[in-house]
Amino acid sequence: MSNTKTKGRPWTRDELIIAMNLYCKLPFGLLHARNPEVMALASLLDRTTGSVAMKLCNLASLDPVHQARGVSGLSGGSAMDKEVWNQFESDWDSLAFESEKLLADRRGIRVEESADILETELPRVGKERERMVKQRVNQSFFRSAVLAAYEGRCCLTGIALPELLIASHVVPWAMNEAARVNPRNGLCLNAFHDRAFDRGLITLSDDLIVQVSPKLLRAKPDDTTAKWLISFDGESIRLPHRYRPEIEFVRWHRENCFQAA
Repeated sequence: MSNTKTKGRPWTRDELIIAMNLYCKLPFGLLHARNPEVMALASLLDRTTGSVAMKLCNLASLDPVHQARGVSGLSGGSAMDKEVWNQFESDWDSLAFESEKLLADRRGIRVEESADILETELPRVGKERERMVKQRVNQSFFRSAVLAAYEGRCCLTGIALPELLIASHVVPWAMNEAARVNPRNGLCLNAFHDRAFDRGLITLSDDLIVQVSPKLLRAKPDDTTAKWLISFDGESIRLPHRYRPEIEFVRWHRENCFQAA
């Protein structure tokens, strides 16, 4: 065992960014030392599993959602913890990619490999390759963060099959560059309701209550449409354990995408 695994070794900024990456990707109940992903990161950072688990809980103590629920996490977080947290919050696009790059470097692989991007899908060199790699890597990060926030369940139906789940953007990718990777611009939806949300057949109120388009409500829908769309009108979504949807994004969708007429 490496003798660097000593109690009290200060965390570096790079290590904290990597820890934040894992925090974003783990459901809240899995931030413990017995989790294989925590064990793997501890090995990668040459730290004890307890040290990594404690740092994840320190990060949880900074999360407004957990603060509002009265879950304070463990005390003892550093000023650098808060600094890294705030850097993510102010620039998800840059920090998500930086965290993935640092993690790939630690693993001794290229960041393209970590996101399962095939060489045949990319230009060989140049700015366009860099742009495409960052976009694909960040899309993968966004999906992982959103699904973890909702504990891998559709926020409308509770469906938990990963093959059917979409990390849906509230404000579409093309409409707000700064919000593209922000998990608060995400909902975990099954493929059917993702399509309905994208097409403005459903939206959310400021209180995160489902609103079905009046167009559908007036249309005397068939039984299947009534079951899969109309029945959700007025229902609350399943709230995430972190990264609750930002109200300004929800309002944007309601005002710009929803078929209200």
